[in-house]
Amino acid sequence: MSDHAIEHDYHLVEPSPWPFLSGVAALVWGLGMVVFFAGLHPRSAENPNGMMEFFFSRGMDMYGADKVSNGGWFFLILGLLLAAGVMIGWWRDVIKEGDSGDHTPVVQIGLRYGMIMFLMQEVMFFVAWFWMFFEFGLFHEVRASWNPDVLESAAAYADGFGVNAGGHAITTINAWDLPLINTLILLLSGTTLTWAHHAFIKNDRKSATFALGLTVMLGLAFIYVQAVEYIEAYGHRMTETNWLDSNIYGSTFFLATGFHGFHVIIGVIFLFVMWLRMMRGGMTQERHFGLEAAAWYWHFVDVIWLFLFIFVYIVFALN
Repeated sequence: MSDHAIEHDYHLVEPSPWPFLSGVAALVWGLGMVVFFAGLHPRSAENPNGMMEFFFSRGMDMYGADKVSNGGWFFLILGLLLAAGVMIGWWRDVIKEGDSGDHTPVVQIGLRYGMIMFLMQEVMFFVAWFWMFFEFGLFHEVRASWNPDVLESAAAYADGFGVNAGGHAITTINAWDLPLINTLILLLSGTTLTWAHHAFIKNDRKSATFALGLTVMLGLAFIYVQAVEYIEAYGHRMTETNWLDSNIYGSTFFLATGFHGFHVIIGVIFLFVMWLRMMRGGMTQERHFGLEAAAWYWHFVDVIWLFLFIFVYIVFALN
């Protein structure tokens, strides 16, 4: 059989450790999430730094005079590092396959379908956050009338979206300050990325490389501005208003915008890898799906931010 010519359009990959290692990484990461948010071992005042507490106590809790969490981080960080290592190794092999010509037209179609399905699940991920935000915003008073046996502390939902536990009105972040700057940065990055893509299609590698590098710089600028915004918001949280821990809006705000910021970081890494490949002469006018996939992902991040900017920053401030 080995002497017969290949009569199909699929590339048969070499045996790879990455599927198994990705399962291990997902298992450790999932365990880390459970330990960090819920904990598997209680803390004790007698032995606050014990090994079991260090590995399996709830990482969200802050203990001691210095308010430092000494548990829950190990498996979460280990899982993240394992997942990052698997992704780097696996995608490096995929790039090598593409550069060696193994990605036939049929394989490229499969890659496109895979990227489309990935973006679809990403859309649903953020739909969950928006659903939670709208549901709490519109029906928090309805929840307040529920039976406390069904919903713990149901009465607290009556004002849970407007004031915090101390009775202070929630002060939203000014949408026309740093959030507006970040919106303009992301919209501009979308235009520079489109410029890079069209220049590459026309085989103008110099312009494509410059525009893609500019897109990466704009992405880094977005991350920096959001970091400044978070530092200011956290400082506001530490005052008497305390709107992160005791209010639905604060929790939803940080989780939704935080996960979006995490996606921006991934997108910047994605674009930077494409920029390196472009600098080294990789990809061609006809075969550059990596660049297209990066563009799809980045435009998805842009659109999600527009929804966040409109509904989380602007609409809630008008209520």
